This record gives sequence, C-alpha cells and structure tokens, in this order.
Amino acid sequence: MPMCEHIEKVATTDRIPVQPSGPGCKECLEMGREWVHLRLCLSCGHVGCCDNSPNRHATAHFRETNHPVIKSFEPKEQWAWCFRDRVVASIPELPEETPPRHYEPPRPAG
Repeated sequence: MPMCEHIEKVATTDRIPVQPSGPGCKECLEMGREWVHLRLCLSCGHVGCCDNSPNRHATAHFRETNHPVIKSFEPKEQWAWCFRDRVVASIPELPEETPPRHYEPPRPAG
C-alpha cells in the first residue's frame, strides 16, 4: 500500500502515542449528538466522528487545524488517512490509540 510522507511519520511503533481526547467524538458528546464511527487525530489526539456521521467532526478538525493524519478509532482497525495527500495506509496498532470496544454515541432521552 503506498504511503505519503505524513503517514510514514506515524507508521512506526517507536513513536510517542497521542492521548485520545475521550471515548467518543468530542463535539458530538458536548452537543448530545450521535456518530457512526470515530477517528483519532495523530497530531493532537482529538477524537472526531467520520464523514458518514451527520456532523463530520474529524474532517472539520482537519480544516480548523491542518493536522494531516487521522486513524480509525475503532477496535482492531489499523489504518490511517492523510487528508493532504488523500492516501490511506495500514499502520501499526498502538494500544494507547486503540479502543477496547466500539463506543456507542449517547442516545437521546425520551
């Protein structure tokens, strides 16, 4: 699988892992909204929802910060996406960046 320079920087097991901002999409949790899948910013640890989610917070985070690489924040998924180069590639799994289970969004009361 081809890699770009941004993914090459994070596709190593000896890098310092980022600390996820929480167990779900930071903005959706604050808003009480739902998501489909989660993505983790490998620059700062922001957890945002994917583009199949209504609010697309992972992409919004990239547009606000220009942090180029996200990875899946889903169990057993080991891929990263570079927004700048539009490249997807496999990366090593780091336990600190991989959730033990799929986190469900909060369900609205009622």
